[in-house]
Amino acid sequence: MEPKRIREGYLVKRGSVFNTWKPMWVVLLEDGIEFYKKKSDNSPKGMIPLKGSTLTSPCQDFGKRMFVFKITTTKQQDHFFQAAFLEERDAWVRDIKKAIKCIEGGQKFARKSTRRSIRLPETVDLGALYLSMKDTEKGIKELNLEKDKKIFNHCFTGNCVIDWLVSNNSVRNRQEGLMIASSLLGEGYLQPAGELSKNAADGIAENPFLDNADAFYYFPDSGFFCEENSSDDDVILKEEFRGVIIKQGCLLKQGHRRKNWKVRKFVLREDPAYLHYYDPAGGEDPLGAIHLRGCVVTSVESSSDAVRKSEEENLFEIITADEVHYFLQAATPKERTEWIKAIQVASRTGK
Repeated sequence: MEPKRIREGYLVKRGSVFNTWKPMWVVLLEDGIEFYKKKSDNSPKGMIPLKGSTLTSPCQDFGKRMFVFKITTTKQQDHFFQAAFLEERDAWVRDIKKAIKCIEGGQKFARKSTRRSIRLPETVDLGALYLSMKDTEKGIKELNLEKDKKIFNHCFTGNCVIDWLVSNNSVRNRQEGLMIASSLLGEGYLQPAGELSKNAADGIAENPFLDNADAFYYFPDSGFFCEENSSDDDVILKEEFRGVIIKQGCLLKQGHRRKNWKVRKFVLREDPAYLHYYDPAGGEDPLGAIHLRGCVVTSVESSSDAVRKSEEENLFEIITADEVHYFLQAATPKERTEWIKAIQVASRTGK
């Protein structure tokens, strides 16, 4: 009997020989992790046994690389994976930890309901707390703040975080709030913005998190960016990044010239409505941007001449207002439907 597939999707993996980072199709099984060069490949490029392995997350061995986790096997071999965004990393980490625990206990992997009727007083679920903080209606409001002739976009102050924790009864007092906020910072759920908060996070201050109106922080996948007081041209250039991120993840994209397919990380923003795509293996700047205002997005059959080189289903096409065609491929029919719906909403509401 073949091992059960628990989770699969694109992750960026660090090579064990040349130490380069490349996107891989990764499959989590009950007893190990297989990784493939392409989703359509029949044989994996490698396999990581989970029995006796340990998992480290967040893994901060690579400076600016975010959402990295590390698996260390019994032979002391380290395998590094990078997710596209925080929730994706946490989902992989949860399932891998559970798979390792099931192997140790001789149990079968089975998902349980996440509904909880009682909140344990001594247990704090940082992942759930983070999602509540990001809630568009009841969460922490993201602002554009100015300090030292710089504008910090999509961020908030340290005292706002503590205020929110106290007012939502997540903590009993501000001192306890500092402890929780420091844990959120240490786990990568919050990021420091500006010298004051960065210095505190680096250990210069007594507490890594500051309950201070001059200390700025941001959510790691919020679209945060900082800009100096600049010319009008620079401001216009930055305008496309001001939109709120409503969806992100890895998709296959067909090139316009060679018509070859490559894995790209996509970030969908609305108001203004843009779909930016990045090299998932690294690089802070996007490789390109698709302006979605007035676009048309539809599913595509794989028999189409335009996509004849693709080996999979789940294709869809974006036609911009300027009549530029983009062919993209999701991993599953469900994922394709979700992307199409999200893009349609953004194209109608964004500028």
